[in-house]
This record gives sequence, C-alpha cells and structure tokens, in this order.
Amino acid sequence: MSTENRIEVQAQRKYVDIPAQKVRLVIDQVRGMRAEDALTTLSFMPQGAAQEVYKAVTSALANAEQNEGLAREDMIIGEIYADEGPSRRWRRYGARGRFKPIKKRSSHITVVLTERFR
Repeated sequence: MSTENRIEVQAQRKYVDIPAQKVRLVIDQVRGMRAEDALTTLSFMPQGAAQEVYKAVTSALANAEQNEGLAREDMIIGEIYADEGPSRRWRRYGARGRFKPIKKRSSHITVVLTERFR
C-alpha cells in the first residue's frame, strides 16, 4: 500500500491548562487506535487530560467529515502528540515572608487522523 494518496486531517487544541507530561500519559493509551474506539476509551478514563484529548479527537473527526468528506469509521489516529505551551508564573509568599514561585504549565495537543485502508 502506498502512502502517497492517504489523506491526513489535523486538529489542534492550544493553551490547555494541563502540563504536557500529564497529557502524554493519556495520549499514549490511544495512539494508533481507530478514532471511534479512542473516543470510547477516553470517555471512561478518570484523568482530567482525557477530556481535553477527547475534544481534540472529536474536532479532528468533524474536520474529516466536513472538509474532506471521509467516513467516520475509516479514520485512525496516525499521529498524536502534546507540546509544551507557555508557563504562567505566580508569586506566592511562604513562611517568614519568603518568595515561593509557582509555575502553571500549559500544553498544545495535536491530533492527525489518517484514512485506514481495508
């Protein structure tokens, strides 16, 4: 099978207020799965990042149906990854007036769906 005529559809979810390291734990569970099976798996996962990954996969499926006219059941997750987004720094004061910085990390989730050949 050649990969030249394979259609790829992409969706991104940016500035998610969950660290990329925690998102990657969820992403590793659904990498390479059929898109519909991944949605089912994500809906039953207890992690907070699962909801954000669910939204990204749903958006990619909608892009495939609407823009490319592809069937929902023929899509698999070809690539999925989480990059680090910007970090916000908070000032918090601790005991005896000492400065205790807090970093609030964010991430960008990218989902690339490809068409499965039968």
